Amino acid sequence: MKPNSKIASFFNALFVDFRHLNIIAKIEKVVDRMNPSEKIFFFLVSLVCVVSGLVLLIRVHNSFLVAVPSFGGSFTEGVVGSPRFINPVLAISDTDKDLVTLVYSGLLKVGDDGFVEDLASSYEIKEGGTVYDFVIKDSAYFHDGKKVTADDVIFTVAKILDPVIKSPKRANWEGVRVEKISDQAVRFTLEKPYAPFLEALTVGILPKHIWEKASSEEFPFSEFNIDPIGSGPYKIKKIGKNGGGIPTIITLSSFHNYALGRPKIESIVFKFFQNENDLHLAYEDRSVDSMAGLSPTVARSFGDNKNLLKNAALPRVFGVFLNQNLAPVFLNKEVREALNIAAPKQQIVDEVLYGFGRVLNGPTPLDKETDSEIVQGNAEKAKSILLENGWKENENGLLEKKTKTGTTLLSFSITTSDAPELKKTAQILEEAWEKLGAQIDVKIFEPGDLSQNIIRGRKYDALLFGEMVGAESDLYPFWHSSQRIDPGLNISLYTNITVDKMLEEIQRNVGTSSTESMDKKDVVVSEIKNDIPVIFLFSPNLLYVAADEVKNVLLKDVSSQNEIFLSINKWFIETDKVWKIFVPKNQLE
Repeated sequence: MKPNSKIASFFNALFVDFRHLNIIAKIEKVVDRMNPSEKIFFFLVSLVCVVSGLVLLIRVHNSFLVAVPSFGGSFTEGVVGSPRFINPVLAISDTDKDLVTLVYSGLLKVGDDGFVEDLASSYEIKEGGTVYDFVIKDSAYFHDGKKVTADDVIFTVAKILDPVIKSPKRANWEGVRVEKISDQAVRFTLEKPYAPFLEALTVGILPKHIWEKASSEEFPFSEFNIDPIGSGPYKIKKIGKNGGGIPTIITLSSFHNYALGRPKIESIVFKFFQNENDLHLAYEDRSVDSMAGLSPTVARSFGDNKNLLKNAALPRVFGVFLNQNLAPVFLNKEVREALNIAAPKQQIVDEVLYGFGRVLNGPTPLDKETDSEIVQGNAEKAKSILLENGWKENENGLLEKKTKTGTTLLSFSITTSDAPELKKTAQILEEAWEKLGAQIDVKIFEPGDLSQNIIRGRKYDALLFGEMVGAESDLYPFWHSSQRIDPGLNISLYTNITVDKMLEEIQRNVGTSSTESMDKKDVVVSEIKNDIPVIFLFSPNLLYVAADEVKNVLLKDVSSQNEIFLSINKWFIETDKVWKIFVPKNQLE
């Protein structure tokens, strides 16, 4: 007899034997002999036993169940401003960048602990940090089903470097040579080692087969700037426009072939508003579920609302950058020291940011000020420093200092943009420094005018401004002496031989221990603090109101608003119940 036949015979015999026990028939005979009251009692007890047994089984079953993310759900994100360039080569506004982060993907992306592969399956850094070899995943596809290849990467870099297109990312790619190794492999060669180059490799990759027919002149006007095809976690599903053809709503759907796996949330709807007040009203009437880029004024109205995520620090450094070339008064170190001590930094954080920020004492957001005297501002001590160094009050109550070459008056202008927060900050500083005996003139400019006509030509005494130092806090563009002239970002025109040397060595330290680079960065920060080329003020927090139904919104320190969505593949709305033993630890809710 075959083994299967033996098994079948065993279970058949078992079933027959069990049936021959006639348990049900015996129970029926016992019940028939019962009187009516005994039967009622018997059936009640039996019902209780059956129900109790079922409840117990359900509880035992549920005790082994856990909630895990499942596919489904949607939420509506409200943002200020309409998209213009949903294109990684051209994106400038926060609205554009938000959508680019979701629609496009790069070779790398920012992860929880540094950079992780996105479209790339692997990469290798060689030749002392001047050669980067990348292999593209075979599973990397664009939204239209075409594979991502080395040709697409090379095409994207060429567009970034095209002087006609004027990409804001061009500076990150100057001097970089790109070559094809194979259809799925590409090599980047730098003129010299540059450790932060990995950040440039997070740029979204354009599909060459879509864009190659557009000339450089036509590039900014292509329809694909609004209706793009990328390889990111979400693809464009539907676009709604007003009578003028301006997008008012864009619906995204999750891309099942995304290189890092299909996101759990099925769709995201973006609604665009002209100003923050309209956005806030839309949130109040529930026509949007979440919103980013809030001002401290609006965020304050949320109070202790659990949906307001407010503890993620933006790597932005705001301060007063002192131009010693144009305002010789700042050549006196005691002046810079006194202005720093007299600045009421905590008052600015409290009254301008409503507490959504931190007081700084250095060039990175990590340099939190701990000296309570400097945090609060001490006008008396600041003035005593000036008086001890030969400054005296004149008949107008202003401080001046007589030298061999003449008399220097403690007088300068503060230049800033017409952003409400910066105007209020300038007013607080003006009042504090005038008590010191300084003569202050505040000059306000529209942001575009400030950038093009004032900052680029370094035409200011003191510039109240914010610098975005990036996730890695790369200080080279902001503090190396070679970056004093536009398009360099050394807007205090700072020069220090030791700082230059350390920054150059950090750039060359590709592949060396992070401890060595951190030690050199500490030297840079220490030198800058000692020289006081800037009155560092504050670093703001990112303010984001998350949707009620969205879970696992993880916000660590981010570089900009759009980085909220870097972890979108970890967000979810819907859940399933499964036995815990079948669930990987990283998927447990």
